[in-house]
Amino acid sequence: MALTDIKVPDIGDFSEVGVIEVLVKVGDTIKVEQSLLTVESDKASMEIPSSHAGVVKEIKVALGDKVKEGSVIVVLETAEAAPAPAAAAAPVAAAPAPVAAPVAAAPVAAAPVAAAPAASSTVDLKIPDIGDFKDVAVIEMLVKVGDTVTLEQSLFTVESDKASMEIPSPSAGTITALSIKLGDTVNIGDVVGQITVQGAAPAAAPVQAAAPAAAAVVAAPVAAPVAAAPVAAAPAAAAAHNPTVAPSGKLPHASPSVRKFARELGVPLAEVKGSGQKGRITNDDIQAFTKSVMAGAVQTLAQQAAAPKSSGGNVGGLEVLAWPKVDFAKFGAVERKDLSRIEKISGANLHRNWVMIPHVTNNDLADITELEAFRVSTNAENAKAKSDVKVTMLAFVIKALVAALKKFPEFNTSLDGDTLVYKKYFNIGFAADTPNGLVVPVLKDADKKGILQISQEMGELAKKARDGKLGAADMQGGCMSISSLGGIGGTNFTPIVNAPEVAILGLSKGQMTPVWDGKQFVPRLMLPLSLSYDHRVIDGALAARFNAYLGAVLADYRRILL
Repeated sequence: MALTDIKVPDIGDFSEVGVIEVLVKVGDTIKVEQSLLTVESDKASMEIPSSHAGVVKEIKVALGDKVKEGSVIVVLETAEAAPAPAAAAAPVAAAPAPVAAPVAAAPVAAAPVAAAPAASSTVDLKIPDIGDFKDVAVIEMLVKVGDTVTLEQSLFTVESDKASMEIPSPSAGTITALSIKLGDTVNIGDVVGQITVQGAAPAAAPVQAAAPAAAAVVAAPVAAPVAAAPVAAAPAAAAAHNPTVAPSGKLPHASPSVRKFARELGVPLAEVKGSGQKGRITNDDIQAFTKSVMAGAVQTLAQQAAAPKSSGGNVGGLEVLAWPKVDFAKFGAVERKDLSRIEKISGANLHRNWVMIPHVTNNDLADITELEAFRVSTNAENAKAKSDVKVTMLAFVIKALVAALKKFPEFNTSLDGDTLVYKKYFNIGFAADTPNGLVVPVLKDADKKGILQISQEMGELAKKARDGKLGAADMQGGCMSISSLGGIGGTNFTPIVNAPEVAILGLSKGQMTPVWDGKQFVPRLMLPLSLSYDHRVIDGALAARFNAYLGAVLADYRRILL
């Protein structure tokens, strides 16, 4: 066995490219030509393959790092240290070629524009040199006939096995014809359309046929006409490319392998929300979207278009007025700020749940006087024992909620069409406040854990949520959720059911309240309970019994033993 450094092969005429995706981790067994990471330049993203087979011992790069030819990216433990075949790097080395070729051609195309400012002509749009690839597929059309484009503006995107690249315009002008569409394949030299160039020479052929010496002669008189001809004005300098920022525009942010996977499944990438860095779409996102569509939870735009249309706006089958458009700036100073990714996702889910689920909320009070005293004494004992575990009231509520779910199993269900699914496990979600918004981690198998273990795991999950390290598995599989505002305030509220669950418990701030004990008023610590439920599954009487039982357990925790 030997340790072998895997280096970045020849990636063309680029000094440095950004790492936008790491496709392996330490301990993975990989094969020759398996993709290790994805890098991105101004015009292309490409996957770097492994030149050897073996086990990943160390990863030398991270997301956002810059690499160049010869940079060590991975250390492999291989069976032998023999060098890989030279051909292994060939596809990757050819990938960036289309970027360099159009850029080099740009000054040549610009020269005739200045030479004949009064003329206009039609120039063929040809596929430039894109390396050793044949029959590359068109995966994205970025312009249409009639569009006005600038020099080097991307016209469409093509994709090979290892790289996707944008084909730029050789001149500024107006697109007058396009002979390609999505799914077509193209090769070097193919004429795919025409562009009308104002102030261009009658034909581009003489420029291509001219000798290098002639090109030098043409370059001399260019300086004078440039100042007088608006068409020949130099374009504004483009902003520096940041590979860690999701691209703007219509092109979905995804690697070539993900695009291929989406095409195989028939998934429209533009409708998939990416969970990767800066919204990048991953294979898991494709799979999750496919499952949602098959389950009927999500409709593609094509499905929506095929569905019967109503006369007005349609949201969840309900007629609504169009959202008002207001220019707020005319009333005073404003500041615009995009919603965070969590806010966008949760907002869409909450809106769907509120519209589709017939909500009813039952409010009640639980006497937690003795339970709070027990909690305080428990924490004091833990402090003396130098334990890091701090018990919260929420941990007691979770355990009491499990007891209520066992007594009223209708609350531990989910609707699947016209079928009610009864769950035999008890996973409880709880809302965690983070700098980016609320998330709901799920405490698994709460029925099998004690109060101290529940408190410890809740603390760990909450920390992961604040650090932005919660995985998808940490937020799935919930039976019922708890939304707690006890640390902030309030008396009662209406929490929104977290579909596909059928109920959610809201906790407000406990308050000392005078309670009549039959002889006198005594001070008692009362905890407000707000139980929202899906009225299709649960009726009002059952909800009232559930809340009453939950309150009784919290008032006397010995009931859990019964």
